[in-house]
Amino acid sequence: MKLTFLGLGVMGYPMAGHLAKAGHDVTVYNRTHARAEQWVAQHGGRFAPSPADAARDAEIVLMCVGDDNDVRAVAKDALSGMNANAVLVDHTTASAKVAREVASAAGPRRVGFLDAPVSGGQAGAENGKLTIMVGGDAAVFAKAQPVLAHYARAVTLLGDVGAGQLTKMVNQICIAGLVQALSEGIDFAQRAGLDPNLVLDVIGKGAAQSWQMDNRGKTMVADKFDFGFAVDWMRKDLRICLDEARANGAALPITAIVDQLYARIQARGGGRWDTSSLIRLLKD
Repeated sequence: MKLTFLGLGVMGYPMAGHLAKAGHDVTVYNRTHARAEQWVAQHGGRFAPSPADAARDAEIVLMCVGDDNDVRAVAKDALSGMNANAVLVDHTTASAKVAREVASAAGPRRVGFLDAPVSGGQAGAENGKLTIMVGGDAAVFAKAQPVLAHYARAVTLLGDVGAGQLTKMVNQICIAGLVQALSEGIDFAQRAGLDPNLVLDVIGKGAAQSWQMDNRGKTMVADKFDFGFAVDWMRKDLRICLDEARANGAALPITAIVDQLYARIQARGGGRWDTSSLIRLLKD
């Protein structure tokens, strides 16, 4: 298929690469053009100077950018170059509100739209093992799903436009409390004189097991955080969760506390540290 990928950050770069490796004709755009040139040198295809130029004549346009304002700007430009019956897929973690805005803008142009945030981090993107949560029309989803499968282990339609973003919010809410609990458990084990790595091996075979424990527990013990999903990104996501909760009446007391703990990490200069760096706050 003739595809376009907009946004070649730590997630988008490998995701677009999987599409090229699968044999699709891929055009890319990135705000920093040197990044797009690097991608083309590695994967082939071509790069374009704007989202509209990149999206022209593409059957499916995929994007993974920063926040709501980025989504609005990039989607607006991309839609101006898209043909009727094409599909725009947004992998950005953004608000359900902006997803509905883009869908409303796409409708009159007869362009299908899916909000499709992902979970699995940089490693998931690189290994083609992301979980993709999708909101949108079932017929549009059916057209895009085989393409999304190139970099996913699971692609699920959750409901109408906005449902993908709302599901990603649930994902981040669950992670936030879990990482803080894991931090407290590891710190407790160390202060109690236990071997924390051995403890993790044991409890990881029981009810306490989680992805965070399996993939971050021992790096937390080793005080290593220069990788993974950045605190800055998590705070952006938690802000979206808390805003949505204020609108729908959900109580998120633990999420609000963890958000403020991440603010303390940022104040220490740890905005680019992995989210598991919450344990640093327990060491002082």
